[in-house]
Amino acid sequence: MSYVKPGTGWPDDPAGPGTPVANGPGDVRDLAAAAPTLAELAARQSVCRACPRLVEWREQVATLRRRAYAEETYWGRPIPGWGDERPRILIVGLAPAAHGGNRTGRIFTGDRSGDWLFASLHRAGLAAIATSTHAGDGQRLIGARVVATVRCAPPDNKPTPAERAACLPWLAREIAEVASSVRTIVALGGYAWQGVWPALKQGGYGLPRPRPAFGHGVEVKLTAPGGHPVRLLGCYHPSQQNTFTGRVTAGMLDEIFINAAR
Repeated sequence: MSYVKPGTGWPDDPAGPGTPVANGPGDVRDLAAAAPTLAELAARQSVCRACPRLVEWREQVATLRRRAYAEETYWGRPIPGWGDERPRILIVGLAPAAHGGNRTGRIFTGDRSGDWLFASLHRAGLAAIATSTHAGDGQRLIGARVVATVRCAPPDNKPTPAERAACLPWLAREIAEVASSVRTIVALGGYAWQGVWPALKQGGYGLPRPRPAFGHGVEVKLTAPGGHPVRLLGCYHPSQQNTFTGRVTAGMLDEIFINAAR
């Protein structure tokens, strides 16, 4: 285990000098379990180096950059959860985009998927503005929090099973930290649906058996660690592949998030 050195953070960086760095899956488990607050958990997530392939890829992308962003400084690190610290709604995605979250430092920010997501969240009263282009752009989530099953941008948007397993304690601890306030969880896409179930189990949720299959609009009743009911909603991911083909429309997203916000 190592520690962040002074002077390595961006403005508003959750990590600071002395933030411990996970250098392997065992460190992730220990650091996630021992984080004293949600803010410290986010700081530890943001400097994780547990998966060598993901570390190499995210930093390579941040160095080479896309031509359209050649003059920008990329975040190039894991993306911590962000939003309300006591959310009623938890939104779970797969992983940050190489030139989206990996560039801006905020999940779903600065990419096409985020354009659709935040516009819908705004219409549902869950986001302060309809766009999210960069950290510090004035965007604020209202009663909602966004997290990912894998915190680093993976090559071809495909984390390996080992990488998902290594990242799981971050998600499980974050889900446990917000369990007292969350009433609805929205899984964006089949991969997020698969990834959230083991995190819910580790977070102490009561789960139905067998596990229901993913589908857009599927609703599953869960029991939070405190005993109150929680809904898990399936939602097609607002990826370009889905939005360009019409598999996902603005109305379909609005229906999910208006339902979640009830």
